[in-house]
Amino acid sequence: MKISYNWIKQFIKIDWTPEQTSELLTDLGLEVEGLDLYQSVKGGLEGVVVGEVLTCVQHSNADKLKVTTVNIGQDQPVQIVCGAPNVAAGQKVPVATIGTTLYTEDGEAWTIKKGKIRGEESHGMICAEDELGLGKSHDGILVLPENTVVGTPCADLFDVENDQVFEIGLTPNRADAMSHFGTARDLKAGLQQKGINVELITPSVSAYHVDSRTLKIDVDVLNKELAPRYCGVTISGIKVEASPEWLQNRLKAIGLSPINNVVDITNYVLHDLGQPLHAFDASKITGNKVEVKTLPTGTKFTTLDGVERELHEDDLMICNAEKPMCIAGVFGGIDSGVTEHTTNIFLESAYFNPVSVRKTAKRHGLNTDASFRFERGIDPKITEYALKRAALLIQEIAGGEITSDIADIYPNKIEDFQVRLSFEKVTKLIGQEIPTETIKSILTSLDIKINSVTETGLGLTIPAFRNDVTREADVIEEILRVYGYNNIETSSKLNASISNASRFEDYKLQNVIGNQLAAQGWFEIMANSLTSANYLKLTDHLKTEHNVEMLNPLSQDLGVMRQTLLFSGLEALSHNINRRQTNLKFFEFGKTYHDYNGTREEYKHLSLLVTGFKTEESWSNAPQAKTNFFYLKGIIASVLERLGITRYQESATTNDVFSEGLQLSIGRDTLVNFGVLKSKIAKHFDITQDVFYADFNWDTIIEVAKRNKIKFTAIPKYPEVRRDFALLLDENVTFDSLQAIAKKTEKQLLKNVNLFDVYQGKNLPQGKKSYAVSFTFMDDRQTLTDKVVDKIMNKLQNNFEKQLGAELR
Repeated sequence: MKISYNWIKQFIKIDWTPEQTSELLTDLGLEVEGLDLYQSVKGGLEGVVVGEVLTCVQHSNADKLKVTTVNIGQDQPVQIVCGAPNVAAGQKVPVATIGTTLYTEDGEAWTIKKGKIRGEESHGMICAEDELGLGKSHDGILVLPENTVVGTPCADLFDVENDQVFEIGLTPNRADAMSHFGTARDLKAGLQQKGINVELITPSVSAYHVDSRTLKIDVDVLNKELAPRYCGVTISGIKVEASPEWLQNRLKAIGLSPINNVVDITNYVLHDLGQPLHAFDASKITGNKVEVKTLPTGTKFTTLDGVERELHEDDLMICNAEKPMCIAGVFGGIDSGVTEHTTNIFLESAYFNPVSVRKTAKRHGLNTDASFRFERGIDPKITEYALKRAALLIQEIAGGEITSDIADIYPNKIEDFQVRLSFEKVTKLIGQEIPTETIKSILTSLDIKINSVTETGLGLTIPAFRNDVTREADVIEEILRVYGYNNIETSSKLNASISNASRFEDYKLQNVIGNQLAAQGWFEIMANSLTSANYLKLTDHLKTEHNVEMLNPLSQDLGVMRQTLLFSGLEALSHNINRRQTNLKFFEFGKTYHDYNGTREEYKHLSLLVTGFKTEESWSNAPQAKTNFFYLKGIIASVLERLGITRYQESATTNDVFSEGLQLSIGRDTLVNFGVLKSKIAKHFDITQDVFYADFNWDTIIEVAKRNKIKFTAIPKYPEVRRDFALLLDENVTFDSLQAIAKKTEKQLLKNVNLFDVYQGKNLPQGKKSYAVSFTFMDDRQTLTDKVVDKIMNKLQNNFEKQLGAELR
């Protein structure tokens, strides 16, 4: 937000430097991010003085040039070569002296230097008005009045305005400061706290009066919820033309381009008081009636920028008796605005519902100065005052008469807030006791009314324009920012307590697993919790009715909260694959969000996505091995094992995003679903290579991990013994069933069962496969003998033969 220092001085008399004022504004919470110089004439005519042409003779070597001597108020006159056809002796003219910087129309700088033109020395330049930035004429030099004093700086003669413009990084809650008046109000409070008492000057509207009642336009507000207050008045007999210099300079200083006097005045009052206004050409208000209402979805409306838009049924519109004229609080229509032919206007000043304006502006992709203020909440009590202020300015600048009473439709007045402030709470939150009188002084300077005073606190009325101050804590924040954060003493000692945090805290386990996955070559991603509702069409596992929908979505692609981490992860895969990164291992900790019959629930998940080759191309690992189901299963097992979860059941997954997959569970608690992602889902994201996906129920995993009791044992003293079997089995026999039989057969000495080779094909009977399995034994008390191990292996062989129909190869 841009704030003009000269403009502020209309409200508050201050002689501080701009730098001092910047520091105070920043201390008050209106952070000044930059300070820029504005000059109504670029360069400020510095170095340009009034000169008198003493002599003027024809140049000996150029027909179109003349050699002049000019008195510029120095000891000796200077010689200047001039090409203007109207230059003559006796004239008073503006002279750019040596070293003066002038600017072209495009803003390009050039410096006047001593030089020779066709053999004659020239010590300056006699200027035309376009060369000085005072106009566009280049017919000849600018001739000044005869009584102009030689040597006078032209900056004084042409009343060049120099201004300092603050660039303020306004926070969204400070709607009260979105104007020069609001900023001046804060400055007054800050100055008062420093012992400088100044008056806040409010522009007077006492001269406002109705001249006649010859142009009455009826106003009918049909949707009073979206337009709680609406004011309007007619002004007749105006002349639309360029604004005076002072008004143009005010707008140019804050980056606005002047349009015409009427439009400029509405923009001026908006930045002056913070109240948006709109002027309609009264001749275009069919039926002499203004209706404030919504229109059916799909209604066509062309805005000032020439774009035809389709309205939504919730868009509030300002209409005449036949058609819409303006999107309320956002943007005007192309057919109802003020033009150079306008003589009568209807001037609107209103308070529109902030949420309604924000939704409409977002829906149509519009962001205007008016919507910026309406969205954040303006002062509903200055609606009529701002209208009178603008009407008086229009009369002063554009002429005309007030030709109707003010229509002020305000059925349900917006009340001020009532807050009780405790002195004890002030001291507790700030950490330092502030004198009661200082607190009262600060609140009064902020226009907060003190209704009652007791030993323990204050009863306060917060003005409606401070819609962000509704609680006791908000009032204390106001006191603190005006009192000054820098004035709060720093404690000489620091009190701290050590908390006893469980090692099963979510963030600790996340760090453990995150570090493990990163060490295994995985990369963590963080995706948006907002996603597209259309993704649910890819699966029947998730239901549309369980979506948590956004009331005001930024776009349709970000319209709902995600029910799964899968689709945002696939977006990340697709983004990288499209940039030739095809070997990817991603993991993400995140939440999913669900609406179950009006009950909102969220769950924590860990997702894994892997595709491409296991390792990058290298001479040492050629040929490269692709990632597969079993690679992902090994990663999952390592994650669970790191958390102490080693016993769980496997079953086929029921999640339809997998073409094949498993579910790992403990009792009724599902730990993880994983498998091969369906190719049609991957192709929806333009992914043609195989993708393997795992979805951990992180909340469940944390609870299961907490139940595990960790036992510590000494490092074994005795060696392990390994024996192998090559077993011929039916192809439907799983390693899991073989492992279960082995562990049931020998519970004490059998430490590990490992499948290290699988073979199917030539030289094997139909429907058979070969498993090469290793068994590792160890006794913690003694060295195992062959006799003991052979006995166990015989038992294993018998059980495999009886229960699985296995044969030794």
